[in-house]
Amino acid sequence: MVDTRPDPDQLLEKINKEAEKHKRGRLKIFFGACAGVGKTFAMLNAARNLQLENVDVIVGIVETHGRQGTAAQLVGLTTLPLKTVSYRGRDLTEFDLDAALARKPALILMDELAHSNVEGSRHPKRWQDVEELLSAGIDVYSTLNVQHLESLNDIVGQITGIRVTETILDNVFDLADEVTLVDLPVEELLQRLQEGKVYQAQQAEQAGKSFFRKGNLIALREMALRRTADRVDSQMREYRSNLSIQQVWQAKDRLLVCVGTGAEAGRLVRVAARLANSLKSDWLAVYVETPKLQRLSAAAREGVLKTLSLAATLGAETTTLSGTEVASVLVDYARSRNVSKLVVGKSTRSAIERLIWPSVIDKLTSLATDIDIHVVSREKVLAEKSTQLVDSASNVTSSYQADPDNDAPVLKGYYMAAAACAVTSGIADVVLPYFESANVVMLFLLGVVLISSKYGKGPGIFSSIISVACFDFFFVPPRFSFNVSDTQYLVTFAVMFFVAFLISNLTSNLRFQAAVAMHREKRSRAMYDLGKSLASALTSAHIIEISAHHLTGIFQSKIAILLPNSQEKIMQPILNLADDQTLTIDLDLAIAQWVYDHQQQAGFGTNTLPSAPVLYIPLQAPMRTRGVLAIVPNSAIGNTKRSIFLPEQRQLLDTLASQVAIAIERVHYVDVAQDALVFMESERLRNSLLSAISHDLNTPLTTLLRLQICLSSS
Repeated sequence: MVDTRPDPDQLLEKINKEAEKHKRGRLKIFFGACAGVGKTFAMLNAARNLQLENVDVIVGIVETHGRQGTAAQLVGLTTLPLKTVSYRGRDLTEFDLDAALARKPALILMDELAHSNVEGSRHPKRWQDVEELLSAGIDVYSTLNVQHLESLNDIVGQITGIRVTETILDNVFDLADEVTLVDLPVEELLQRLQEGKVYQAQQAEQAGKSFFRKGNLIALREMALRRTADRVDSQMREYRSNLSIQQVWQAKDRLLVCVGTGAEAGRLVRVAARLANSLKSDWLAVYVETPKLQRLSAAAREGVLKTLSLAATLGAETTTLSGTEVASVLVDYARSRNVSKLVVGKSTRSAIERLIWPSVIDKLTSLATDIDIHVVSREKVLAEKSTQLVDSASNVTSSYQADPDNDAPVLKGYYMAAAACAVTSGIADVVLPYFESANVVMLFLLGVVLISSKYGKGPGIFSSIISVACFDFFFVPPRFSFNVSDTQYLVTFAVMFFVAFLISNLTSNLRFQAAVAMHREKRSRAMYDLGKSLASALTSAHIIEISAHHLTGIFQSKIAILLPNSQEKIMQPILNLADDQTLTIDLDLAIAQWVYDHQQQAGFGTNTLPSAPVLYIPLQAPMRTRGVLAIVPNSAIGNTKRSIFLPEQRQLLDTLASQVAIAIERVHYVDVAQDALVFMESERLRNSLLSAISHDLNTPLTTLLRLQICLSSS
């Protein structure tokens, strides 16, 4: 029976989150494609309905933009007075956060969530004001256009030709308690624009020629609908997870393709990409690594990495999973992501083989009863050696060797198996007069277990065969021959071989699983150590020094971190250390600049400029790209292992690069805050000095003026 009970840790985390939510206010966002669809009108209308229910509602700030219908909705609502802020000789009005906190209404209306506050305000962004209001337990209604989402800002700029500078982080939108989509057909919106219901006449004419073109509005509307649908899909997945619902709800098509090691893996990914494109759905590419697959050759593992890279290029979300059974791991992951369709390759096993050893497709058919399975046929391809799947990186060695701490030849395991059987036979010959032959069998089984746990499956099976032969030759009458006088011993041989084979297989799998756990622990430890060290860094130079030191040891490579200057041009690295010695890397700043501008990897081992000896990775932080990480594997110079090309190592490298980028962004904003504080203090000191000087000059000037008046009158 399948255990459908919720995970205790997830349940505790959910309870803690719910407790925190009760202390905070609720945020509701009225979301639309662009200005003029009626977001502010809908927000005010909802607020008026709540006011009729005796809810304490006030208007924090609302921009009517001269729309009479919107202004009419403000009648009867309490409006919080705005505060005046002096900026560059001008008096500007801004939302009064302190007054709102002191008033503490049940609900406050905050129009234009992505608005940038006047310099000198407590927070640079309005959404930060909203966050403080929510922390104080005040509910907030706000409005937002799709072009103000940071993740969609570049796409909107490419479509409309206009770059929006005021944006908010996507997690602010995702963490909203409720999002209401305010939608309007494009033709009706253009009609409203012509009638002056969106902007004033002069502004409307200019907007109609630039931003408010029909094609732009259609694209923005589609983006708003899709972003809202993605949020609803996330809520549905969270609901299923909270209630431990295993059955897939096919409310939205989502594809998952299982990447294998065969030559047809690339074709399988392309078929899945075409299917996802035809269905207009998201898709995922997954590689499941089992103990058996951990023994793949370097060429085969590099082929998997290339297939995952191809899937990512075609728009898939890629990941690597681990488990003992491919089918069960796939189904569990598919259900956790609410996947509606599985795409797998056709099995190469014959019908007879599938009766004995069911294929992955057979197991998926029995396990995934609520998921559609698409089986892709195999093309007849010429037999190619696995070494043809890779290029200059084909010398990559697997991180899971038969014995990571022993570089001895593979044959050593078989030699040790033969030696162990010889020693066991000697011990058994000594104890045979005192014990039954059944006890002697246990000695041989012990030898098989020890060989399997130390040297793996192959030597373990070899040891089981030699053990049966030695037991037959030395201890079964007639001794010193392979003839068997008692047919009962044939059953003993069969059972002994089966048990020995089973034990060798189990111990081998257990050993490889232990190797997987060890490497996972190493990767987790590496992320923890780097994160802990970066948390204490206060300058960019310190971050670069820490990052280079950690990444060099993890990946056995030379590391350099390149940062942009004030003109967004990549400069030579400030610091490049490994083992407390300065390393020199032949860097191409042109490639690094391309990586920084396009936010894509380039150089060694990628599809862009693969002949370059250096791998360039963009340091992408939540707000923007903060620099470029340059890495040169030592194997590009010598014959050491190039571990960065293993799938799990590339994921680790990308994760650590993100940690470095976030640390650099944190220090950047700390510097910005310090500069703002220094500027504010200098302005305050300047104003105080001017006030003192004006006061000191005021007295003598007044005296001279009075004296002049007296002299004139006399």
